[in-house]
Amino acid sequence: MPHVQLPEPGRPQVLIEPDGEAGILDVDPAPLIELYKAHGALLLRGFGLDVPAFNRFARQFCTTSVVNESPGRSPIDPDNNIHTVDGGTGAFSLHPELSREPWKPDAAFFACLSAPSRGGATTFCDGVELVRAMPEAVRRGLEGRRLLHIKQTWPELLEFWLGTPDPDDRLLANPPASCPYQFRRIEGEILRIFTRPALHRPMFAEGPAFGNFLLFARFNNKRIGYPLLDDGNPVPDEWLEAIRDTGERLKSQVDWRPGDVLMLDNSRFMHGRTAIIDPGERLIATFFGYLGFALPDPEEPADPIWRRTDFCPPLPPRRRAG
Repeated sequence: MPHVQLPEPGRPQVLIEPDGEAGILDVDPAPLIELYKAHGALLLRGFGLDVPAFNRFARQFCTTSVVNESPGRSPIDPDNNIHTVDGGTGAFSLHPELSREPWKPDAAFFACLSAPSRGGATTFCDGVELVRAMPEAVRRGLEGRRLLHIKQTWPELLEFWLGTPDPDDRLLANPPASCPYQFRRIEGEILRIFTRPALHRPMFAEGPAFGNFLLFARFNNKRIGYPLLDDGNPVPDEWLEAIRDTGERLKSQVDWRPGDVLMLDNSRFMHGRTAIIDPGERLIATFFGYLGFALPDPEEPADPIWRRTDFCPPLPPRRRAG
């Protein structure tokens, strides 16, 4: 059994280090599942691994995976949906992986294949603790509210979800039960829509938690109107600034060492990064997946495709063109 250090003040993750194990695949996954459920953040350090071992480790917990189609990710093992992190060198605001889509993965895995000598730390924050610590007025403002995600469509996406690239209004109003979107035709353009609670209950923890795309959209992408509150208005700047400042006070970071693996409950923890000083030094592999021991999510369609098979969503035309 490896050496396990439970979270303590200033270190919210469980730290797991070897005690005679030859590699990460020698660690019994059953105790890790219980630690994951209880704490939501595990850092395995000192075991060493390569890409095949990383894939096999993640697949012990996840039955399926998803491609994050964000630009700048390079394939490492594309057959198993293992890619690099997003491109660029800037700092990233806290966010759960793929929270801009209705198939937000259950778990996010990061593996350090090459560690930076400085900069490029991965930051993370417990969304439950963030709600407890945010200003009371902001918390009250978000309680019971939903976030409205409105996005464009294109013919291949419509064909994927609706079976035709040119749906009529009747089909738009009654998409298949397996489709995670609602659709609206506005001024001749078809838009896709989904909503999620502004404060939600994580899969294995008492809520509420804050975990969505708001901070990344506002402070990295400079988007004011995405996502919107359920009344169609943007989330007030002062709320988001207060949430960001609270997250900055609470967040921890992993200063990467070669072979480190960080396993995060993506329904509970948000992550980000500090600025990268030398991108040639830093190589972090990612795997985003759906747990074999997941609890049913009432926000998802019944038997969604991403829980049945490894999932690559329809890519926008500009992404397909490279």
